[in-house]
Amino acid sequence: MFVKILRKYSSESIKAHQKEIMARGLPKQKPIVGVNDIVLVSSGKGGVGKSTTAVNLSTVLKIVYPKKKIGLLDTDIFGPTIPLMMNLHETPILTKQNLMKPLINYGVKCMSFGFLIEEGSPVIWRGLLVMQALEKLMRQVDWGDIDILIVDTPPGTGDTHLSLIQNLPISGVILVTTPQKAALEVTKRGAAMYQKLNIPLIGLIENMSNVVCPSCSNNIKIFGSDTIIFAEKIGVNILESFPLNDRISIGGDKGVPVVLNTGSVEFDLYKNVAYKINNFLNNKHSHKISK
Repeated sequence: MFVKILRKYSSESIKAHQKEIMARGLPKQKPIVGVNDIVLVSSGKGGVGKSTTAVNLSTVLKIVYPKKKIGLLDTDIFGPTIPLMMNLHETPILTKQNLMKPLINYGVKCMSFGFLIEEGSPVIWRGLLVMQALEKLMRQVDWGDIDILIVDTPPGTGDTHLSLIQNLPISGVILVTTPQKAALEVTKRGAAMYQKLNIPLIGLIENMSNVVCPSCSNNIKIFGSDTIIFAEKIGVNILESFPLNDRISIGGDKGVPVVLNTGSVEFDLYKNVAYKINNFLNNKHSHKISK
């Protein structure tokens, strides 16, 4: 009995302490100069194709809406993959104001911590240095004018995500998962975090939904969970489901996003997501104006 009371008291104390910390001195959200909308691509689980999604979405947005200015920010300090996937390996130059100029490929302005370290060099840092690096990526980049900034986030729901949410006005979040129970459970925690912090969820992208048999062309489900039921439970729509195929993965490895092949099935799938993102942002802005 005493142990139960102690556990309850400890739990309540921890919650009260967390509430006090969250209410005390939170940084004021400040937009990135020149950036209209910030869209996070997030996955609680690693290895579900989050960076692949961020790269192809930013590229397809530029293809579908050529007049829009699109940016891609890689906030994964420990495992930046945007340099490889966007085929960019130079070091950014500095402006007279000591701001970094984004590198550009496929019409998309890109910034990654991977541009600032030697290729293959490990980042062996503690939290404070990581947060300083993130601050540099958020506040010391000369983006110019950007209509939509796609932000590739690291796995988990830790310091990086909280810093982005607390410091930047996030327009919406795209959740990325695979139809695997382990991935869905972690995605659920990520969704709960954003909902708790009143960050709008644009929807869910399901990667590796199936594989097409090369012999009989049948769709084979390689994971057993039902993502549709899962999406309903967490209150989001599935934006699109992507198969597991070598065209998507090879495109990432070669630094040539699969959406550059505008006649492909993959282009059509990503194009559908681009339309949904654009509609979400337009509705969000029109709702603000009507208020």
